[in-house]
Amino acid sequence: MTRVPHSNPAPAEQMIAALIPAPLPRARPPRPPLSRLPAPRTGPDRAEAHLDVGRLDPSGRISARPLLHKLGWPPGHRIQFDIAHGAITATSSPAARHTIGATGLLAIPAPVRQLCHLAAGDVVVLLADPAHDLLLVYPARTVARLLASQIAAGDGG
Repeated sequence: MTRVPHSNPAPAEQMIAALIPAPLPRARPPRPPLSRLPAPRTGPDRAEAHLDVGRLDPSGRISARPLLHKLGWPPGHRIQFDIAHGAITATSSPAARHTIGATGLLAIPAPVRQLCHLAAGDVVVLLADPAHDLLLVYPARTVARLLASQIAAGDGG
């Protein structure tokens, strides 16, 4: 039996490293400006809004039964989630994929929670606007920053 000479293969990783440039250092993008809270509306045409505070459970659910009742959203009601200006908006939509849970809990989908940097145990401020069939969910830290910036600007009262 004859022995075939074994040749050393060229290091392939060095070749690949030469072809792929090193990543460029990039600065972190600036934070978008915080939206201003609207001035309180007064007068007889003002729609009644309802507030509540909740805490996310480990599954991303919030107990918001009183607000859901005021909106007329029973268990099984279909809702659409969107994100705008640091708030999660929930609106009625017959074609939506998400529903109010059987026990009347509002389950925030994981991708929406991640985009808003919400984790289990975080406190949220909920605002129900029955006139517009809308539920807003703000992280409490966002509300605190908005109020602090208005106070610092002299608009706090």
